[in-house]
Amino acid sequence: MDELRFDAGRICLDLLATAHPVERLDAVAPLCAWIRGSGLVPPGTPLTHADASWPPAFRELRRDTGQLVHGWLARHDTGPLARHDTGPDDPALARLNDFARAAPPAPRAVRGEGGALVRALAGPPACAALLAAVARDAVELLTDPVARAGLRQCEGDNCPIVYVDMSRGRRRRWCSSEVCGNRERVARHRRRAALASRP
Repeated sequence: MDELRFDAGRICLDLLATAHPVERLDAVAPLCAWIRGSGLVPPGTPLTHADASWPPAFRELRRDTGQLVHGWLARHDTGPLARHDTGPDDPALARLNDFARAAPPAPRAVRGEGGALVRALAGPPACAALLAAVARDAVELLTDPVARAGLRQCEGDNCPIVYVDMSRGRRRRWCSSEVCGNRERVARHRRRAALASRP
């Protein structure tokens, strides 16, 4: 299985990336790895209470978020976002808002080793609370004109990853310079080499 990626610039977009190139949220263990890696919970937070109902719930949120993000990108490419869109993503929007309605995990400051304050959670995070944190991030992204304007789809071949372009001049082309950018550079080099070798 490919490594989990956390380079999209927003946690809700990192969730979208869990479906490419293979499904990564097909069981509790990889979902818990994603939850920890995404920073939804502080390091060392036990997730032993996670059960088989969690992955389908996160996949549902991923699907709804993906519909809204890709819908906005498609409308952005063809014209301004309609004020009262009644398109096919309305059910996705309603579900996203339902997910966001729950309270996210409650953080608290506790003394760590050496006495420094570290972040912990008030108790074991419920699935609904974790989903709410991701859904609220999606709501903030999709309702913030500045952040939303930075949404980009990777220009890499067959790469569906969406990211927030925070680069200077907003000229970033790939989800990752090391992944898709490197593939493009290698392909360009091969094309040049093939052209140069022709008689």
